[in-house]
This record gives sequence, C-alpha cells and structure tokens, in this order.
Amino acid sequence: MTREEFTEQICAVIRPSTKEEFGEMFDKIDVTRDGIIDWDKVTSFMLLDLNEKDERTRSSVIPQWKNLRLLSPIHKDIIQNVTFLKGSSCYLTVSRNGLLGVWGENLKLQRTLQITTEAVKLKDLWVTTLVSLANVNKIAIAFTSKEICFYDLNSKQGLSCQYRLHGLRGTVICMDYWYNPHDGNEAILTLGDVSGQVQAISFTTALISLFERPASSPEGEEATVTISWQELVSGYHKCCYTLKHKLHYKDWIKQVAYSSSFDAFISSTTSNVNTLVLAWREKLKPRLKTTSFDIARGINAFDFHSRLNLIATAGINHRVCLWNPYVTSKPAGVLQGHSASVIAVQFITERKQLFSFSKDKVLRLWDIQHQLCIQRIAGSFPKSLDFQSTLYFNEAHGRLFISFNNQLMLLEMKQETGRKVTSHGKAVTCVLYNSVFKQVISSDAGSTVTFWLIDTGQKIKQFTGCHGNAEISTMTLDATETRLLTGSTDGTVKIWDLNGHCHHKLNVGRDRAVDISQIMVLKRTILVTGWDRIITVFRLSNLTQFFVLPAEWKGGIQHQDDILCAAFLPPHTLVTGSCGGEIVVWNNSTENAYLKIYLDPQKSLKSKSDTLLLQQQLSSARRTSSRRHTMSVADFYDTDTECNNAITKLLFLEARKNISVTGGANLVSCGGAGYVRFWNTLKSQLMAEFEAHSRAGSIIMTIDKMSQYLITGDLAGWVKIWNIQDYCLGSSENKVTQPPPLIRSFQPHNDCVTYLETCVRSSCLLILSSSSDCSVVLSDVYGTTIGIFGQEEHWRIENAPSHPKGEQNLDENVGQREEKDDVLKKKEAPVLGGEPSPKPPEQAILGMEDKEESVNMISPWENTILGKKYKESKIQKGKKHKFFNGKTMQNSTGTFRSLNIGALEAVVEMNKPDFVLNSDKYFGEMTEEKCPENLKLPTLSETLKAIFDEKSLFPKEILDREQKTRQLCEQMCNEGKMKRNKKQAKMKEK
Repeated sequence: MTREEFTEQICAVIRPSTKEEFGEMFDKIDVTRDGIIDWDKVTSFMLLDLNEKDERTRSSVIPQWKNLRLLSPIHKDIIQNVTFLKGSSCYLTVSRNGLLGVWGENLKLQRTLQITTEAVKLKDLWVTTLVSLANVNKIAIAFTSKEICFYDLNSKQGLSCQYRLHGLRGTVICMDYWYNPHDGNEAILTLGDVSGQVQAISFTTALISLFERPASSPEGEEATVTISWQELVSGYHKCCYTLKHKLHYKDWIKQVAYSSSFDAFISSTTSNVNTLVLAWREKLKPRLKTTSFDIARGINAFDFHSRLNLIATAGINHRVCLWNPYVTSKPAGVLQGHSASVIAVQFITERKQLFSFSKDKVLRLWDIQHQLCIQRIAGSFPKSLDFQSTLYFNEAHGRLFISFNNQLMLLEMKQETGRKVTSHGKAVTCVLYNSVFKQVISSDAGSTVTFWLIDTGQKIKQFTGCHGNAEISTMTLDATETRLLTGSTDGTVKIWDLNGHCHHKLNVGRDRAVDISQIMVLKRTILVTGWDRIITVFRLSNLTQFFVLPAEWKGGIQHQDDILCAAFLPPHTLVTGSCGGEIVVWNNSTENAYLKIYLDPQKSLKSKSDTLLLQQQLSSARRTSSRRHTMSVADFYDTDTECNNAITKLLFLEARKNISVTGGANLVSCGGAGYVRFWNTLKSQLMAEFEAHSRAGSIIMTIDKMSQYLITGDLAGWVKIWNIQDYCLGSSENKVTQPPPLIRSFQPHNDCVTYLETCVRSSCLLILSSSSDCSVVLSDVYGTTIGIFGQEEHWRIENAPSHPKGEQNLDENVGQREEKDDVLKKKEAPVLGGEPSPKPPEQAILGMEDKEESVNMISPWENTILGKKYKESKIQKGKKHKFFNGKTMQNSTGTFRSLNIGALEAVVEMNKPDFVLNSDKYFGEMTEEKCPENLKLPTLSETLKAIFDEKSLFPKEILDREQKTRQLCEQMCNEGKMKRNKKQAKMKEK
C-alpha cells in the first residue's frame, strides 16, 4: 500500500484526523523509505511503539535495583531482627546469641556489642526479638528467660540496660512499638508470646520516664531498674497501663502491630481459626473489642497500609490476601503466583506496592491497584535448604534487607532520575551514522545495539546480548554501510548485517579478553587496535568461515606503547597513535613504517630500559579510549604526567588536497590533558598546539568531511565547536599556540562524552554525541539540542531552529558536498552478503574503493551536450552563491569575511510605477464595489448536494455484515419459538 492509498483508506475509516497526520504515521512505519508498507511493517511499528510506552511506564512504576549485595558476615547465629534508628541514622541487627551489630548509613560496620542479662548466663542467652523506641532513643530486647530489657542508646557506656521487665507469663517472641508523632509522651509497646496472649503497655509520659523508679531501686543514672509484670498489671506505675486479650488461645503469636488509624491491635498466628485478630480499643473501657479472621492453613506474617486501609497476609497456602479490616467474610483481593509458603509481606507506602517473599526464595513485587505481579526476583539468593528469614524494607533509603540464617543480603533501589531521558540502560560507548538508511546506531556497556531514525528520533530496532554480557567498546560500518562491525572487551570483533545476523567472528584477542579501541575497514584488510603495540590485521580474503584468526602484520612492532587509534588517507597512507604520544606513518600497501613523529624529540633517544619503565608508568592510562565511560577527571590526573601525551583520536583533514606539500597541516590528534595538535606528516612537523579543554583530562574529537569544523568533547560532558577552515593552511617555522575561532561551547551531557559523530540532514550539519549518562544527543553546529534519542516526543529535522543566513549557506555547501561524496562512494563499494558475485572475495565481502579514485571518476554523462550544459549552468550557479574569493580569504577571517567594505554609491532617483500614480485605472472597479448591506447566508438544506442516509455513511461491507447478522438473529428466534410451541403442544397432549 502506497502513501496515498494508506491515507485515503484510513481517512475513510477514522474520520476526525487529517491526511497530514496519517501521512506522518506512514513515514514512521516506512522506516526503510520504500514508499510502500505492508501488514508486517504495520504490526512491527505498533509492537515497537507499544513496547517503548510500556518501557517508559515500567521505568516510572517498577523500581530498578542494584546488584544483590552480601553485608559483612559478623553474626554466627540466626539474625532475628533488622531495624533503622532515625535519631542515630544507623541500622541495627541482632542475632539469637545476643550479638548486636551497628551499621552506618553507608552500611559500613561501626561496632559490635554483646548483649548480656543478669537472669541467664551468656551461653544460655537467647534473644527472640528487638524493637526500636525512636522517640526516647532506646531499644527493647526480649529473651527466652521471659524478660524484656530496655537499653538506653544515649548512655555514656555505649549500651546500658535502663529497665528490666520480668515475670512475664510467656516468652515474648514478637514486639511492635508506636508513638504519637504530635505528642511523644503517648506511646504503645505491643507484645505477643508463645502462650497466645497479646499484651500492650500504653505509656502516657514516655519522654519523661517509661516506668516509675521504685524506692528500693539503687540510685544512679546507670543503675538498672527492675520491674515485674505484676506491678504493671496492678497499676502501681502511674505513667503506664496494660491491655491484653487471649483470643488466640495457646497458639504462638507470629506478629503483632498497633494501628493508630483505627486504634486497634493486629495479631496473627499459623492457626486456621482466629488467624488474624483485630482488637479495638474503646474509650473509657479497659477491655478490647475483638474481630477475627479465619484463614485456611494460617499465615506467617501481615502488613497494614493505613492509606489504602488494607491488610496484606502472607499465607501458608502460597497466597497473598488483601483484607478490608471491616469485612471478615472474604478478602478484597488475592495475589496468586507463589509456588511455596509466603513467609513475609511488606508495603511500599508511597508507591502503593507490596513485597512478598516465599519459602522457595522468590521475591515478588505487586501492584496493589491492578493486583498484578510487576517484578519477580529469584536465583540470586544464597542456596540453603533450611533457613530462617526476616524481611525489612527501609522506604526512606530504598533498601530491602533479607536475612538467611546468619547472612544478611541487601537489595538497594537505584536512585530515580526523575524526568531524565536516557537512550540506553547503561553507559553509551559508541554512536555511528548510516547515511544510506538515514539511521543512527548506538551501543552500550550492556552489549546492546540500538537503531534510531535521525529525522524523528524514533527507535526502530534493538539487538541485545551481541557479545553476551561483555561491553561493546567500539563500532564501525563498512564502505557500503550494510555491515556493522562491533568490538567488545571479550576480545572479539563481530560482523553483522543490519537485520541482526552475525556473519563472522574475528578472534582478535586470541581467546583472551582485551580492550579494543578502534576498528578500521580498508580496501583489503580490517585493522584492530587498542591493547597491543602491534596492529592486528584480518585479510578480507580469509573471511570464508565464521571464526577467523588474525593474520600477521608485516610491519611488526614500531610503537613503544599500546596503539590506541589510527587514521587512513587514500590511497595508501596509514597513521597510528599510541599511549605515549608517538605517531607512526605507514604505507598500507606494503605495511611498512616509513616515518615516526614524536611530541618530545628527546623521547626517540631513550633506551630500552627507559621504555620499559615508561610502559609501567602508562599502564593505568592504556584504556583511555575504550573505557572512557568509567573515567573521571580526577582519575586522569592521578596518573603520571607522561600520560597526558596519550593520543586517543587521529583524523586526516581529507578536504585539504595536497596541503601537506605546501606546508599546511593535514593531520589532527587529541588525547591527554585536553590538548589538540595539528601535524604535517610530510615534514613530520607539529604545526599547532592548543588546549581545547582546560584541566579536563582526556578528550575526544571529530571533524566534518569538509574539514571546516572541529568538535571536541571532555570527561565532564562539555562539547566545543571550533572553526578550523582557515587554521594552519600555510607553512610556519614556529609552532602556533593560538586556538582557532571557538563557535560554541555547551554541555549536552552530565557525564563523560564517549563518542562524537557528524552528519548532514536537510542541508544542516548535525552533531551526534554519546555519553556515560546513558544518552545519545542530537545537536546542530551552533550548540542547539534538537533532541535526545529515546525521548517520548519525536522531532522533525525540517522544524529545527533556523540559523544566521551566511552560516546557513555555508551549511548548504557542506551538505551538498558530503551527500555527493556519499553517493559516489556507495556506487563504487560492493554490497556485503548479497547475491554471489564473480568479484574476488576481498571485494565481495567488505569492499572499499579509494576515495581519490571515487572523486576523479569520469562519467559518460559529462561528455554529452546536455551534460556539458548542465555542468556550465551548475558552475554559474555556484559562482552566484560563492561565499568568499581568493583575495579576502587570506586577509580576513570570521563570519563576515565575504563582505567588501567600500564607498557607498550614489542613489539613483527612481520613477514611481504607473499603478502607483494612476491607481484608479488599475483598482477603480474594485474600490467602487460595495458589499451588500444585508447579506443572507443560505440555509443548510440549500447547501446539501444530496441527502445523507445510512448507506452513504458506512461502507457496504459493514452494512452487509449487519444485515446478515439481523437475518441470522431473526432465524434463530423463529426456530426457538417453533421449538417452544412443539414442547407446549406435547405437554398438553400428555
């Protein structure tokens, strides 16, 4: 279906929208720009669009977690409780043998304390539970000796037992503490024991004193006050009173809690009778009014959400039930999915979500509103058959603690980025532009490759796990731009088609992990650099099998340090740059080095021992290029000052034809300490050197095809655009230190810029930048951000902001030249993986013709009469739009260098045109016409050309289907009436 057919057909079905809107939809569906779409393309577009919306929704709703972490194993016995002290900003863990661990807010162990009690010996000590009394900065710990000790955290001795409550009828195995945030004196401590009793101590003067000090108790602040339970029950202590109920009979109380929202105590057991009990407090009455829930097979735990007014229960029957506190007959919702007994549940209050953890070590996260499981985490927890576990979630810090016997695991929530738009889930390592399909290709540290449309920013496809879990450090395209080569830290380079099929796997590291910084595809070879002092080469003629081993580089080792980058200038000039700042010029045809350029001339005189020492000093900086997303400015300046000479990028100024012969610069390098250097490779001379980014560490760069703009990026996310059109054009004995004109400096990223690329669309030069902040940004040459790939709203390149007129014309010239070069290159280069061809293998697989041959190619069209006329008209048209002439080029620089300043010419008096002098002659009839005073609009019935009826409103297929449905319905009704009449007749006969 073509664009016109699509818009007409869909407009006939969907009335409110316009053809322009459906035309834009067609362009989004037709990503290959074939002009035709089919059902497969429509469904692919819909699925990908829905998947993007679903990912955005999930990222805003579902929490993202850091890797599971095991805290320092300080406990030798089962961990009973984990809690957070707000006043001290620390975490407490207590084990069964009485060892108390104090952890800082950064989860570093601060100290350990051994808890003791006078009632039992240390070897017989058994801690059952711990609770924090936050308003008075105390903790309460229960023991199997039927006593509770209250420890003061403000004590000078570290942990001092202030009160000791004994004489309890049963061993307390669970506790809960609540205090009034508006009145700290009001607090309630709830207890649950093994005899089925739920008891509570209600404090009225908690900030002054929890209990009254008996007259017989020893004096002194550090002395322990001993209190019996019978004293509390009898009312001896006026600052508190007790409440209790025995509705659970003799079942062990698994959990207790007090809810201030409906002033009731909640308790649970594993019994299927009175499983969950709510004990309501009544004013002016000492008794509690109880309500019970009977749950089959009992529950292990519960949690209460005061805003939603829901109680979640962890069922032994593998179910998580949601209960309304006022409805005991049936749950308000049932969450099914666990295949084992659920042992813990806890709400995330703000998100309205629920954690549940089962006996088979599966953690699930539920959406309460939709009652659906939105996340499942399993397989990462310790493997043990029998374990006791406790679950604690600190919502303020987004930390979930799960204990397994004496081990404590931490699952920490990633910090939400708010409205930050990201292109990838992990740091983006490389970005390319495919001029054939008008697509942007980006890779990340998670081994994912994503394809985007540059005109709209729409994601069209994504390949995951390209190198397993290994990071993709660099990418490149072949000459036809139909094959993608990806290099990874696993030591391999893979050759893909754009449909995600891997054709070849190059064993670059020889079965070992290496850092690949650059891949270069030439006419007959593939060159790989980054981790060694020698170039790794693959002959295209050897790419006959899937697994390919490297060949031997004939030139051998010429560098003293690892080669980080390379550049190629047709027909056969190859240069390589190393960590130490050394540049080697090669003849690519013979693979022999014929020139070495040193930043420091004395470096060439160093001995071998000095070289080995230098290699050790530079070992920390050898991954500058391939691992930029893990670096910072501070990390860079921690290394030796010699590392500042590291070359991370080399680029030839291809638009400067034979400039090196006249003495100008033809090569640009960048790298350590933020410096950019211009070289003349013919004279092996450093022409210019300037600091592009002050104290920014290692930088990267790119240059447009017209060699007019230099774009640099640093570790802080800043990008600078320089005008180098007139920079280092002539020979000079002295090194130039003045930088070229700076057009714009802007910060499109919040983290390290990892890659830069330029492209031309709609006669505008655009900049693609990738960063460790997981984003790929599209900007223009004036620093204006067009959009971030991955944002919800798509852009349109033709709607990009306009620029100054002079610069716009310059961009048009750049765009025309680059697009012409691309067309010529594509005509010459063979297609990879296409139909069998009689060409040699090295040309059929990854062919690349020399650019010199492409530019100088003679076309038969130019020899025809029409061709010559077209060429002449094009030259004349080019003269009209010529931006500057040869005279002003050398003497003037800047935006207005094309303007000629001279004396103003005399203004010639112009005669007024006839239609101005004799306006009545031209406009008289129109001015004399008068509109009728009482203009009556025609009625609606008069304007209608035909009467609208049902047949004209709906398509014939829909009307026919509706008529058949009606006929079938009438037929079935008639048959039903006949059957009923027969039955009635038979009944009458009987």
